[in-house]
Amino acid sequence: MFYVFNVVFPVFALILIGYVCGRTGKLGESASVELNRFVVWLALPAQLFQFASSSSWQTLWQPGFIAAFFLSCVAVFILVLILTWVRSRDLVAASFSGLSASYSNTGYMGIPLCVLALGQDGLAPAIISTFIVFVMFAIATVLIEVGIQSHKKSHEIVRSVLKSLCTNPLLLAPVAGLLWSSTDLVLYDPLAQVISFLAAAATPCALVSIGLFLMQKEKSVPQEAWGISFAKLIIQPLVAWLVAGPILGLPALWVSAAVMLAALPTGTGPFMLAQYYSADSRIISRVVLLTTIGSLLTLSLFLWWSKGV
Repeated sequence: MFYVFNVVFPVFALILIGYVCGRTGKLGESASVELNRFVVWLALPAQLFQFASSSSWQTLWQPGFIAAFFLSCVAVFILVLILTWVRSRDLVAASFSGLSASYSNTGYMGIPLCVLALGQDGLAPAIISTFIVFVMFAIATVLIEVGIQSHKKSHEIVRSVLKSLCTNPLLLAPVAGLLWSSTDLVLYDPLAQVISFLAAAATPCALVSIGLFLMQKEKSVPQEAWGISFAKLIIQPLVAWLVAGPILGLPALWVSAAVMLAALPTGTGPFMLAQYYSADSRIISRVVLLTTIGSLLTLSLFLWWSKGV
């Protein structure tokens, strides 16, 4: 549990720093909004581009693991989306809830945790899972756009969705990174350094922003956040184990990686996407916080279990 705590603690600490700075007035009321704009338009796209451009297609092609992790994401996404939509009849809100339940914090927490638990062999599944998370992000964005444009005619919806996808920096950046990685070209070093500086700011700024957001809104936890957190920390890793182990019979390392990565807490991506669309972020911010704290226990249990696999 100690090394799980070492990985999770910085996430919780940065959220707490944002909360304290907001409560004490060190960061003003507009800080959360402006910090979000910086992350959405500059820092996070730089991080996504940097990550995608440094990955090779050969590393990513592991069909068994891809199937196991992707199905765990899709299963939980669809389950939570349907339950939320049945209650609210709001496709936009349901899409954000589904993404919050299936969007693992693979980039910031998954990579170091897999390397710590599985050695350097754990790096490949962590990288693959990050790209699968990008796919879930894109699927949710399409559904959000459909929900927003639902009052329009079918051809207008398609045109609006395509326009939004082609101008969304959070989707363009990883696609551009993958295209760049396939060219074997080398980035101009000063430009690569600028991208690196911006990328390094993405995660801490996003987490501080969540802390500021939690401070500004009501302190009670929406009931829905508990259900989404349960789906993220319990249901998703169980589905990943079922597909990777009993159904596909993957090697032990890949089974452990699939379960561990599925059991990660929710990353900041859904929160940033909600900010991009000026949507209600109350539930998402609570899910990030609840799953980050809860993952101390669930990840420790899954890691203990993996030692016996």
